[in-house]
Amino acid sequence: MRYAMVIDTLKCVGCSDCVVACQTENDVPIGYCRDWITETVDGTYPNIVLELKSERCNHCDNAPCVRCCPTGASHIVDGGIVLVTPNECIGCGACIQSCPYDARYQHPEGYVDKCTFCHHRLEKGQLPACVSVCPTKCMYFGDLDNPNSEVSKLLKNRKWKTLAPEAGTKPNVYYLI
Repeated sequence: MRYAMVIDTLKCVGCSDCVVACQTENDVPIGYCRDWITETVDGTYPNIVLELKSERCNHCDNAPCVRCCPTGASHIVDGGIVLVTPNECIGCGACIQSCPYDARYQHPEGYVDKCTFCHHRLEKGQLPACVSVCPTKCMYFGDLDNPNSEVSKLLKNRKWKTLAPEAGTKPNVYYLI
């Protein structure tokens, strides 16, 4: 099993419901976030294209944050989810510096925090909070190793991209374009 998130940039309206759901579900301190919305404008007037994306940790197969962690606090669990064990994290910030997606932050309690794909919800058979609240249903979550999963079918049938492919991290968050 290899978990992945697929986000349809043609459906995202930038409402930030995913951000609020994540903050609420995971008790993220005020002023911090595990996911966020980006807005990219491309082209020249009158041919301008606006792209809205929900971004987060990409739960990479080749995660530099895991390789550089001196204590093993950053690690990969079943399904390819990258997690941080707070009581093992010394807050050195090496993982923050190594992440090409700027997806980690220093929690006020001294450890590094990030998106977990709501691992605690997955263990109960639930979707990540962000996916479950999206009003436009632009977010999909599932098993990439299952060719019949919705995420596998979307990636097979639609044009897609990943963020910073040149980093060689093999991310598991995909954007339909």
